Formats: sequence, structure tokens, C-alpha cells
Amino acid sequence: MPELPDVVVYVEHLQRRLIGARLERVRVRSLNLLRTADPPLEACDGRAVTGVTRLGKRIVLALEREWFLAIHLMISGRFRWRDAAATPVAIPGKVGLAAFDFDRGTLLLTEASSHQRAALHVLAGTPELRALDPGGLEPLEASREEFALRLRLEDHTLKRALTDPRLFSGIGNSYSDEILHRARLSPLRRTARLDDATIETLWNATREVLTEWTERLRSQSGDRFPEKVTAFRPEMAVHGRFKLPCPVCGAPVQRIVYAEHETNYCARCQTGGRLLADRALSRLLKRDWPRSLEELEESRRPD
Repeated sequence: MPELPDVVVYVEHLQRRLIGARLERVRVRSLNLLRTADPPLEACDGRAVTGVTRLGKRIVLALEREWFLAIHLMISGRFRWRDAAATPVAIPGKVGLAAFDFDRGTLLLTEASSHQRAALHVLAGTPELRALDPGGLEPLEASREEFALRLRLEDHTLKRALTDPRLFSGIGNSYSDEILHRARLSPLRRTARLDDATIETLWNATREVLTEWTERLRSQSGDRFPEKVTAFRPEMAVHGRFKLPCPVCGAPVQRIVYAEHETNYCARCQTGGRLLADRALSRLLKRDWPRSLEELEESRRPD
């Protein structure tokens, strides 16, 4: 899922291309995409773009007279940009959801998944837009004290707290793994048990990771529209690197899998060498489930 750094870079590229452009029409192929019926999508035709902003993980196209198109890419949604052509740009087969035709070019929305979850909301008026905001704190704008108050608002694991859009804005599965690795904290540590020094470490790690990745993605895309947006990048420390060596200590990266998500972590750096229980495998193996890196290495040795 595109998260804060990816969405910020998307927004910046769209601002350069779309502000002042006129929306000619929106062609929707997937009926699941459009989540609102009133006002109708056709009412946006002919309106100029006055701004492009981020609302959590949503990208918002602001149109004349306070109309908005709010797009949530979910897990597999992505944008492609095509400069203005003599003939309409075709919506890609299989993965194509919609085409936003402007007088300067076409913004394509695709989703490479059999489960179509991307969402488009048509909204008339700022109050309607605000209603979509889950209320998460902006992590790069929050002071240490604001960050601490939000973190202690409810008692959750650190992984859940960082990825809860009601608590923090724009952080998802990928960058939460990277933040917790940078802070050397277990993803299952409880927020209610954190002292001030630990929260300051996490606050600093959050700001560092999100800022560094935003700058890295800006540099990688340059002037070209970013079309290789992915949650798995080779420069990441732990996310998507199961069994690969931790760049800090060299221990194999571990993971916990649950539903469609996974948590990646380094046991040596983050949990004192203790392996966190994977719900499915630990229940299956029971007493044979290794509790530490040493037990894991011992189990893999040939007899």
C-alpha cells in the first residue's frame, strides 16, 4: 500500500502537472471504484484543478467551487500519467480502473489485484471532505509531546498503534517495520508500558525514516512520474526481507504473518534475540516452536 512517503511524492508530481488543468471527464471501468452516488461524477466535468493534497493515505484533487475527488489506492492501486495525445488514452486491460482526462494529459488509475479495493469519492464541500479524515496525527508535524499523548491514548502493540489511521496519519505496514527497526523496538511491545525515553527514541525514528524515504523516492523519480511504487524495496532494512541478513547485525530477518499482512523484524536488534510467535506456525508446532535465534539455528542444523 502506498504510504506517506509514496503518497507525498505522488502529490508533488500531480501538483506540477494538474494545478490549473481542466478536468474534461472521468472514465470509470470498474463499478466497484466509485463509492458515492450524489453528487454525480459527471458534475466534475469541466472544472479546473485548484490543488492536490494528501489526506492520510488518500490523494485529493481539489476542483473549482470546493468540489473534491478523493482517491484511496488501498494495497494495489497505482497511478500512471500520460501526456495529452490526439486520441483518448486507453484504460489498461485487466488492471485498469479509471482514466481522468485533463486538457494536459490523462491520469490512469490501475489496481493489480483480483480484490478491487481502491476507492473514489466525489465530494461537494469541505465538510464532506473532512468527514473522510480518520483523524490521525501527522507524524512529521507532531511535537514529541503530541506524539507521546497520541501513542498513550490507547493501549496497543506498537505495530498496531503506528498503523492505526485514527492515531497516526499515513503510516502503514512497510514503514512501521522500518521505524521500529530503526528504534530497536519490538513490534509487540505495549504502548502503555513505554517510558518517556523510549517514546522519544520512537519519535526520532519515525521522523528520520519517513523523511529519509521521502527524499529517496523524490530523488529516484526525478522529473519522471513515479510508476514503480512498491512496498518492497531492496534498500529497506527489514520489510519484505524475511530470512535475509539484518543490515545492522547480520541476523536473519524474522516475520509474523497474520491475515494479508506481515510484520518483519530483527530478533537480535529488536527483541533481545527472542522470536515472536507466529499465530499459525506456533500453534502448529507448539513445544517445537523455537523461542530464540539460538534455538532456531540449532533446529536447522543437520543431525
